[in-house]
Amino acid sequence: MQDEERALFSAGTQGDSALPMKSRGVGMHLGQSWLCCSLSSPVPGPGPHHEDPEHCDYVLVANTAARRKPGLARKQQQFLKELRMKGFRVKEVEDGKKVFFGIWAEKSVSEQYCMLLETQEATPITTRIRIFNFILNSELGFTDTFQDLVKCGVFETSFPLHQEEKKKFLKKEWACWTQLCAKKQPIDSIRDYFGEKVALYFAWLGWYTCMLIPAAGAGLLIFLSGFFHFNASQISKEICSAHDIFMCPRGDHSHKFQRLSDTCTFAKLTHLFDNEGTVAFAIFMALWATVFLEFWKRKRAQVVQHWDLYGWDEEEEEMALALINSPHYQLKQQQHSYLRSTAILLLSLLMICLMIGMAHLLVVYRVLAAAAFGSLDLPFLQVTTAVVVTGALVHYMMILIMTKLNKYVALKLCDLEQPRTFSERESKFTIKFFTLQFFAHFSSLIYIAFILGRINGHPGKSVRLAGQWKLEECHLSGCMMDLFVQMAVIMGLKQTLSNCVEYLSPWLTLKWRSMQARWDRPADPELQVWRQNYRLNSVYTFSLFDEFMEMMIQYGFTTIFVAAFPLAPLLAFFSNLVETRLDAIKMLRLQRCLVPRKAKDIGTWLQVLEIIGVLAVIANGMVIAFTSDFIPRVVYKYHYGPCRRGTLPGLDCLTGYINHSLSVFHTKDLPISIKGTENENVTECSTWPCASSSLLPGSCLTSLSQSRTRFWSRSTSGSER
Repeated sequence: MQDEERALFSAGTQGDSALPMKSRGVGMHLGQSWLCCSLSSPVPGPGPHHEDPEHCDYVLVANTAARRKPGLARKQQQFLKELRMKGFRVKEVEDGKKVFFGIWAEKSVSEQYCMLLETQEATPITTRIRIFNFILNSELGFTDTFQDLVKCGVFETSFPLHQEEKKKFLKKEWACWTQLCAKKQPIDSIRDYFGEKVALYFAWLGWYTCMLIPAAGAGLLIFLSGFFHFNASQISKEICSAHDIFMCPRGDHSHKFQRLSDTCTFAKLTHLFDNEGTVAFAIFMALWATVFLEFWKRKRAQVVQHWDLYGWDEEEEEMALALINSPHYQLKQQQHSYLRSTAILLLSLLMICLMIGMAHLLVVYRVLAAAAFGSLDLPFLQVTTAVVVTGALVHYMMILIMTKLNKYVALKLCDLEQPRTFSERESKFTIKFFTLQFFAHFSSLIYIAFILGRINGHPGKSVRLAGQWKLEECHLSGCMMDLFVQMAVIMGLKQTLSNCVEYLSPWLTLKWRSMQARWDRPADPELQVWRQNYRLNSVYTFSLFDEFMEMMIQYGFTTIFVAAFPLAPLLAFFSNLVETRLDAIKMLRLQRCLVPRKAKDIGTWLQVLEIIGVLAVIANGMVIAFTSDFIPRVVYKYHYGPCRRGTLPGLDCLTGYINHSLSVFHTKDLPISIKGTENENVTECSTWPCASSSLLPGSCLTSLSQSRTRFWSRSTSGSER
């Protein structure tokens, strides 16, 4: 899978791919500069500077068995000859069943690069690696790329070498657990080692983690406020004291009433995150998201100014690399096809519909799980809780599966679109992949927040799946509890289990490879370094991309629906502290060196953050309006409650809210025979509130228009409501 992804995505770096010519002077001057460079550059030759093995930047690996096959051996020698003709030196070392080819660039290659971009700065090792990697993934004289040769068995793999001296410094100052709570990261050293793109990722991650501190503090304050008033909520008091009120059975297997007071604990738990401070926290997070983005733009500007990258342009550099690779490089004209664009749009919509369909499968699972757990003769509270928790686990497993499918589909769509440059390909792929991932992660949350419990009818006339299974209803303590549990389980698993797998998988793989390695210590220290780099876990184009995507999804959980899960910023903060060191250790100790990429911003991810910020404002507003009890409580408090004409000393303004919110049904109108509790004669059954206007004739006595489907009942010995 990784080889296919690497081949598809590297298509944007082909030698014949078009790079738009800039209208300003620098872009137009590139072709002329190349002419002077190609005529005046000396013929590549050996020199004492390049004989130093410490200057090998890149290593190719092949199997010795390929040399015994004439066709493969001929392609291998032809490929190496092409590299030498382009100004690269090759050092060949045979080591048992493997052949290593050390690659480094002649001085003429750096001179060409500097002349094309009109810069006088020295060419660092990150630039030399980037130049060779571009040529390696481009079509050479015989039209085969390196990936084509890997598929044919000519070569096995390729990788840039870790810089041992700089690596030791970063291990000590950055990639270690003792620096877990360090305030600053050595961003400049990271840039010198991994390039600007990786450095900007860690700069953004560090800034994001720092900005999470006030958000985490506010969320924790809201949660603790609810905790300190755990027993003080008037609504919880009324529910806990409602011993004469009973719930109608909501499942098909349990035909017994349950006391309303049985939900006392869940009512108190709901108050932890659905209280008077929830609205203020939602408003705070909307402002926080905006401030975070604006402050990051200022931080990025400072970093880019410090690196002197404002005059650098990515497309110009790609053009320069293409000219270094081929002096006969021609710009490819922009080709637009309405048929291709329509096909891509339809396929994208089809995948989005599939993501929404996965949410429907989750609905089907929850319905069937409710029926299965109900048949075990368990208490209804346990059945409901089990359905909510297992549904969240199933959703998490679906996310893991759909992530791989989404990446493959996004690659295919991007390949079908045929973008002209690597940067354009990366941008289009980012948009497509994030869109599919967003629906995979949040479609079920949207269903729980705004649909669950609103379409399943009322007692006596329930909506059923396939006419047999009753649709699932909200948790007894409200839909906010369902949303809270769903977010807590998914986010908790992604931040713990996924991070453990992300670290343990390459660590165990490296240990296994080290145990399998039976090589003796070679006399050549350079070969020993090549062996160590070869045993490390391979990296590919999406290694950094996956880290960005993981953070974007986490940012979505931290802002979207945060009103239902105030602890999300706190969980994200602690997760990011670990994630920063985890990524650093993985890149330096467990993986081969990433190909350095130059950049002056985080690219399309900034637009993704802005979109998430807008969605967060909309989603949290809708949660407050439709999912939370905040608005019904306010309406009752100032229009129906005892304080409608002014506050009364010693009386809570929400007194009587539960009784006011109930709608009563006569149990004789229910189609099933229900047994009372403790042999009490139950004659009335209530909903909170009426779920539909098409109720049984004469059965709904009172109602308050809210989007709820909790069913209550009361005994005839209870007080009138």
